[in-house]
Amino acid sequence: MKIIQYENLRSSDLRKYQEIDGEVLNRVSMIIDEVRKKGDAALLKYSRIYDRCRLSTLKINLDQEMSSLKTISKDFQKALTMVISNIKQVAEKQFQALQSAENLKIKIEPGIYIKQKVTPIKRLGIYVPAGRYPLFSTLYMAAIPAQAAGVKDIIVCTPPDANGRVRAEIIYVASKLGIKELYAVGGAQAVAAMAYGTETIKPVDKIVGPGNIYVTAAKKLVFGRTGIDFIAGPTELLIMADDSVQPEKVAADLLAQAEHDIQAKPMLITFSRKMAESVKNALKHQLREIPTAPVAGEALQRNGLIIICSRLQEAADLANELAPEHLSLFIKNPQKIINKLHNFGCLFLGEYSGEVFGDYSAGTNHILPTNGASRYTGGLSVIDFLKFTSILKITRKGANKIARATMLLAEREGLKGHARSAAWRLTKLNI
Repeated sequence: MKIIQYENLRSSDLRKYQEIDGEVLNRVSMIIDEVRKKGDAALLKYSRIYDRCRLSTLKINLDQEMSSLKTISKDFQKALTMVISNIKQVAEKQFQALQSAENLKIKIEPGIYIKQKVTPIKRLGIYVPAGRYPLFSTLYMAAIPAQAAGVKDIIVCTPPDANGRVRAEIIYVASKLGIKELYAVGGAQAVAAMAYGTETIKPVDKIVGPGNIYVTAAKKLVFGRTGIDFIAGPTELLIMADDSVQPEKVAADLLAQAEHDIQAKPMLITFSRKMAESVKNALKHQLREIPTAPVAGEALQRNGLIIICSRLQEAADLANELAPEHLSLFIKNPQKIINKLHNFGCLFLGEYSGEVFGDYSAGTNHILPTNGASRYTGGLSVIDFLKFTSILKITRKGANKIARATMLLAEREGLKGHARSAAWRLTKLNI
C-alpha cells in the first residue's frame, strides 16, 4: 500500500468515482435488447456463452433441490437462523417506526386536507452474485427488509455454475426465507429479464443487489423501466485508526475488504508514520496466510492507500470527501469526531466493531452505497421497498382560498390551461 502525507495528497490519489465506459454500456445495451426481443431464448444463449453451461430450464425447483441438499451442515443452519433473526429485528423495528407515517394527516387550513399513504412495492427482483464467491448473504440482506415492508412477490436471479446448478447455500437461504421463484440466470441478461420480462420470468417493479460492472451497467440502463437500489462501484473501506489499536486488527479488516475484488478500495487514515508502517508490515505478513492473496494483494497494490493526517479535522474532511461505503473508527475518543462525519454507508465504532460483522451477522445491511453515493443516500433498508404517496382533499371553501393564487402562479409560468383549471373551482367563475 502507498503511504502518503495528507498535505501531499492529489485528487488523482483518491480516484473516488468509477465511470462505466461506453464500450461496456454498448455491449450491455445489446444484451438487454436481445432479451427484450427473444426472451428465454436469449437467456439460454447467454448462459452458454458466459456461464459455459446448457440449461434445460431457467427456474429452479426449490422443493426438489432442497430434498437433495447434502452439503448444508447443522452449524451453517444454526448460524443462518441467528443471523436472520438479527436482520429481521432491525427491519421490523424500522417498519414499526415508519408505520406512523401511514396515519399522517395534515390540515393545511379549513377545507384543505392531506393524508399520507404508505404502500409496499408489489414485485421485487434480487440479484445475487455467484461468480468468484457465492454471496448468499446478499439474498437475506435484500429479502428480509423487503418482507418486513410487506413485499409479497420476490424473485431471485443468480448465475449457474458450469454444470448449470445454483449453489446449495443460495438454494437453502431462498427456501429458508420462503422465496418461491429462483432463476439460474446471471449477468446483464438477468437484469434485463427482471426489468422487461420473458416467457418464464415476469417483470418486477424494482431490482436490488450488487454485481459486476456488467450487472451495474444493466441496472443503469433499465432504470426508469424499473426501480433500482443504486448504481454501485467497487467495494470500499476507510479505516481511521490511531495508536490505540493493534496494527494487526487494522490489517485484517483491510485484507477482508481487499479480497472481494481487484478493484476493491481498502484505505487507512492514521496519525503517525509508525502506525502506517506497522499496518503495512502486518498486511505483508497476513497476505501469506490467506488463499485469496492474489486478489487481495492486487487490490492493495492498485487501490490501497494509507494517509497520514496530523489533525482529526483533516481526517474528518478527508473521510467526508471520500464518502466511503464502510467507515471504521478505531480511535480512543470517537465521540470527538462522529459529529463531523456525514458521508458514509455504515459507520463502525471501536476495534471490536469489525466491518465483517456488518457484512454478515450484526443486523445492519451490507447493501451499501459506493462510488461516492453515500453523499446522497444510505444503505438498503425497509424504506427502499415502500412508496410514500399523498391523498389530497379540498372542499369548495378550500378551493376558493387557493384558486386565485394558483391562477396567478400558473399564468406567470405561461400555462393558461392550468390557470383556467383552477378558475373553474371558484364559486363565482371569472375566466
